[in-house]
Amino acid sequence: MLGEVFRYADETLRTPPCVAEDQYSAKERVLALSWTVVPKPRQRSVLRLAFGKLYFTLKRYCYWYFSGTEFAQSKGFHGDFPFVVFSHQTPLLRKLRKVEMWLQYNKVANLRIAVKKIDGVVLHPGETFSYWRLIGKPTARKGYKAGMVLFNGTFTPGIGGGLCQLSNLIYWMTLHTPLTVVERWRHSYDVFPDVNRTQPFGSGATCSYNYIDLQIRNNTRHSFYLRVFLTEEFLAGEWRSDQPVQQKYEVYEKDHLITHEPWGGYVRHNRIYRRVVDDGEVVRDELVAENHAIMMCQPLLAGSAETC
Repeated sequence: MLGEVFRYADETLRTPPCVAEDQYSAKERVLALSWTVVPKPRQRSVLRLAFGKLYFTLKRYCYWYFSGTEFAQSKGFHGDFPFVVFSHQTPLLRKLRKVEMWLQYNKVANLRIAVKKIDGVVLHPGETFSYWRLIGKPTARKGYKAGMVLFNGTFTPGIGGGLCQLSNLIYWMTLHTPLTVVERWRHSYDVFPDVNRTQPFGSGATCSYNYIDLQIRNNTRHSFYLRVFLTEEFLAGEWRSDQPVQQKYEVYEKDHLITHEPWGGYVRHNRIYRRVVDDGEVVRDELVAENHAIMMCQPLLAGSAETC
């Protein structure tokens, strides 16, 4: 058995209660044993990290410029795309224990710069949206500030920090469209407690310039328009289309468990699925992603909130 196993109800977003070993159902025993054992994070040397980053950065540039992929780059006017396919918004500020608020204020400043690069981008049939190819490298010279960056399970200041909130938003919206996600990287750490969580764990997309990218391809016959903007309280966005989209998409999670690993940490697992509904009937129910992330907030027993 993978240590202590906590069961998380699929239909809720509450703190998981403890399940004693003699209370496991046969299905829960099989499920717990089927999850990947997540090893304790290893510390890499500074030299290895530097060479690894250089290698993957150069590899990404080669792909961008020599792969023959047709990347989205043109912009349009939202009035030419009258049909809203899906919209969503997420709060700009959220108090986190041991995270100073100035990092989040700087994150908001970084988001204001980044959204200008991709707001209004049109994704024509056959084209691929690349998050980093459109935004470019975040640098202080471009006005980016030191925002919140997650590194090896801790928060550190980093130029351009906080842009994951934008990639998370775009990924979540895309799952509710007929567009195809061709590259998405999951978070290695589950940063936020379950309090006020409105989306299933694992429904975001992390990013790091330029090799950890979010890429979306338009395999349809219609063009799509991406709108992203900031209000006083939220980062908001929507995918629009020049033609109505008949199908609806329902994203949900299954097989959610928290395991207490032998090395002492807690790991959250789940699978994200998507139902495709056409004229009230489910025409497809597909696996979108499988997630495993080390929890930065330790779950408490007896239904209490988690502690970070």
